[in-house]
Amino acid sequence: MKNKLSVIKVIISILCVICISASCFSCVNLSGKSAYDLAVENGFNGSLEEWLSSLENKNEDKEGDTSGDSTSQSPDKNEITIEASSSSIAYAASKGLLSSVRVICTFSTSTWFGQTAGSAGSGVIYKLDKELGNALIITNYHVVYDSSSSGRTNRVSDDISVYLYGSESSDMAIEASYVGGSMYYDIAVLYVENSDILKSSAAEAVTVADSDTLHAGETAIAIGNPENAGISVSNGIISKESEYITMTSVDNTTRIQLRVIRIDTAVNSGNSGGGLFDDRGNLIGIVNAKSAESDIENIGYAIPSNVARAVADNIIYYCADGTRDSVMRAIVGIGVESASSRSVYNQETGLIDIVETINVGEVTSGSLSDGHLKTGDTLVSITVKDKTTDITRQHHVIDAMLDARVGDTVTFVVIRDGKTVTESMVITEDCLTEY
Repeated sequence: MKNKLSVIKVIISILCVICISASCFSCVNLSGKSAYDLAVENGFNGSLEEWLSSLENKNEDKEGDTSGDSTSQSPDKNEITIEASSSSIAYAASKGLLSSVRVICTFSTSTWFGQTAGSAGSGVIYKLDKELGNALIITNYHVVYDSSSSGRTNRVSDDISVYLYGSESSDMAIEASYVGGSMYYDIAVLYVENSDILKSSAAEAVTVADSDTLHAGETAIAIGNPENAGISVSNGIISKESEYITMTSVDNTTRIQLRVIRIDTAVNSGNSGGGLFDDRGNLIGIVNAKSAESDIENIGYAIPSNVARAVADNIIYYCADGTRDSVMRAIVGIGVESASSRSVYNQETGLIDIVETINVGEVTSGSLSDGHLKTGDTLVSITVKDKTTDITRQHHVIDAMLDARVGDTVTFVVIRDGKTVTESMVITEDCLTEY
């Protein structure tokens, strides 16, 4: 049986709009009442910030409360019940919009038709200190990179502006700087410092969901800047919660493989770097590509939030001091393979999970794992720092290593010859590889 599927042709650059004239940069207004206005009409008594907080607290309480019969509990009169319906999409979108930004980049080029070019994309506010007006923003690497740019050695724009939803006129531009990024993960981090616009805004840092808990058929809301017409919302579902695609990267030369979420949500040029949200407005991915085949409709892709978060944290850790500008991933010297894969139906949730048996396929001689792990070991779990992940998918090992820093202990629990064995190793500087 063949275990390699043919790769759908994907053009990553389709989601990044190139704009020559400033007149292309238009603003968008959405008509109608806001979700907060509707909540007030339905009995909520409080400010917008209190309403958003009530949504988050309700979700946390629901996840943390495992006692009693939930159907017998009486809701608070100010609590807004969120269900999977068209109205909940508006609430989720409102939460996501507060964390969404429009991204505009200008490049110096050496092309024959002019000396400047521009790109338009999207981003999400990952970290926010509103009192200081500081923010860290996640976007796509291909939004801030231009292969023809001559402005700096790594061809990343040194003229980047971001705009908040509802404040997209030219006089509301917020200057941003490039912290670091990865062509191989298509993630970049931007930094905003001492912005008066941020200080007085309703902006909020995004709430990041666990993308490993996603299922096919769940809500997928994209918020971005399609066709550079301003921040807007589209809605669909998750078509596949995890798969790999291969494409030519933004340098037009390098072939890269990305793990992505497949969606049927409408995404277009300019959606790149924007958030993909669940029906509670929590981030589940970063939109980055779509199928460009003429006979294919509504196949888009997003980088899972677990990957985007881990890459962003890695960039912030290694690049914040300016000595590096790339992801530094720890490599322990093993290759992993899926020995088996099956679907498991959860009767309690009514949802299907994919479960794989993951084995060590090879161990590199002289690597950190040499002498600790052996070919044929079945991987049970991996612990990096204090976070333990049960290994039920091949990507769990790869993703976990993005969180490993020099000096951290990485512990594997494996089954070897029918026995459970624990192996630990300490990450060294020699383990780091630039991505």
